[in-house]
Amino acid sequence: MFIGCHLSSSDGFLPMGKTALSIGANTFQFFTRNPRGGSAKPFDKADAESLVALLQANNFAPILAHAPYTLNPCAADEGLRQYALDVMKDDMFRMDHFPGAMYNFHPGSHVKQGVDVGIDYITSMLNKLLTPEQKTTVLLETMAGKGSEVGRTFEELRAILDRVELSDKMGVCMDTCHVFDGGYDIVDHLDDVLEQFDKVIGLKKLKAIHLNDSKNPMGSHKDRHEVIGGGFIGLDALVRVIKHPALKDLPFYLETPNELPGYAAEIKLLRSK
Repeated sequence: MFIGCHLSSSDGFLPMGKTALSIGANTFQFFTRNPRGGSAKPFDKADAESLVALLQANNFAPILAHAPYTLNPCAADEGLRQYALDVMKDDMFRMDHFPGAMYNFHPGSHVKQGVDVGIDYITSMLNKLLTPEQKTTVLLETMAGKGSEVGRTFEELRAILDRVELSDKMGVCMDTCHVFDGGYDIVDHLDDVLEQFDKVIGLKKLKAIHLNDSKNPMGSHKDRHEVIGGGFIGLDALVRVIKHPALKDLPFYLETPNELPGYAAEIKLLRSK
């Protein structure tokens, strides 16, 4: 099982890898910069190469970077859309130093412009961002559907993917809390949800799982993560996710409300199941 958690990149790349090893992880996710926006630290190529060597020596799954929460590729303001593109271009440069790496982002909020307008803006940005030479796979994240979020249904994600010219550079990250809050019953009907995902998007596009419990009931559209086994999804259902034949070989990334000891305990718990 490839499982890790969200780590801080403030101390550099190599320290994240060492921290992951210390808590029993064999992959991890991190923000490329402050999650609330701002400039990234200067890129340290030697530090990046040191992390690559550690990952390869310890048979890590691909690492996953997460774009800042503040990016909104489908904002009504053109300046905000350009900012999202500029940040993601810089992040692509950084992530291409890590073989097999992935980069996850929230599709954004259409802010009363309508879903179709939002999807047009998102795909326009992706078509400017993606290049044939890039090595990093860009992932759309499944969203809980709060406010005017785009990506609340599999169909909305499919509509984005259909309009991206370099579709081979794209994939999807499924967040268990988000899909549950979005109304997909992964507790009692996981097979049906995955069948629907396969029919609409295709399981071959599913590249990563954010493994989180939910503080709220199914269909709440709240997006409030809970520790594993502490919410409305529950431990048994999340174990079924990590053991499902269609999912078990994917990397799982914990985004639960924890510090390192809590992540270590959750990783140990899930590996014991």
